[in-house]
Amino acid sequence: MQGTVRSDIKPGLRVRIVLKKDQRTGNLTEGVVGRLLTKSPTHPHGIKVRLEDGQVGRVKEILS
Repeated sequence: MQGTVRSDIKPGLRVRIVLKKDQRTGNLTEGVVGRLLTKSPTHPHGIKVRLEDGQVGRVKEILS
């Protein structure tokens, strides 16, 4: 599932995000959502979140 819709993403959900430093390479980082940072209901590049470990990036994939 893609991470472009805010209502699909909740704290505690396991996701893969792209960090700012990895945007060129597309490397994904896996983690658990701690907090949603994007306020709008959708974002074409993915909803920005802070993982529980403090890393910030845009959600590219929601894991079940």
